[in-house]
Amino acid sequence: MGQGRRFRMKRNGLLPMTRSHWRSTLLAAAALAVALALAPSAAWAHAEAHPGGGFVAGFLHPIAGLDHVVAMVAVGLWGAVLGPPALWVLPVAFPLVMAFGGLLGLLGVPIPGVKIGIAVSGLVMGLMVLMELRPPLWLAALIVSAFAVFHGHAHGAELPAGSHALLYSLGFVIATGLLHLVGILLGETRRWPGGRRFVQGAGGCVALVGLWFLEQALA
Repeated sequence: MGQGRRFRMKRNGLLPMTRSHWRSTLLAAAALAVALALAPSAAWAHAEAHPGGGFVAGFLHPIAGLDHVVAMVAVGLWGAVLGPPALWVLPVAFPLVMAFGGLLGLLGVPIPGVKIGIAVSGLVMGLMVLMELRPPLWLAALIVSAFAVFHGHAHGAELPAGSHALLYSLGFVIATGLLHLVGILLGETRRWPGGRRFVQGAGGCVALVGLWFLEQALA
């Protein structure tokens, strides 16, 4: 690599990671994923439906399941890696399409492999962040939207009895947007020294958690 090109990449924070950097990133992600996998099973399960009404139950549902949390945070992380306009397109596309998936769940329209799709979403988007893959915007939005259908269907199908469907849906859409925002904020640490490795490590952790859930879904 020419010195001029190497200088420009370093100035823009795009200098390729060395083998030792990759090793430390993967080890950090693996350690966090193992710690999560060894956590009590209650920490992985969805919380019981909140008796306070449709909105509260809907808001709590996405943040009560780690499979949902890591995938939704990964959307924001990947958007930050891709930069504008994907930084905003992906976190907007996901909740919109997820609402459609939620409607299908509310109506009882079956979608095969929902749990597998949710697990694969964490695995794939985590790898996208870890490897800093940059597909065209339309393809990135398509990938995110496809996974959003599975997440939305799971939320809609688990509507607690007696809850208001519209308020419940509004709750899980808002919670999803906030989780995307968390991912964006974490992704913005790329601007700081060492932030790029941190984001890649977070992506690796998401991928490993997704792989763990995929194993559980296929068991």
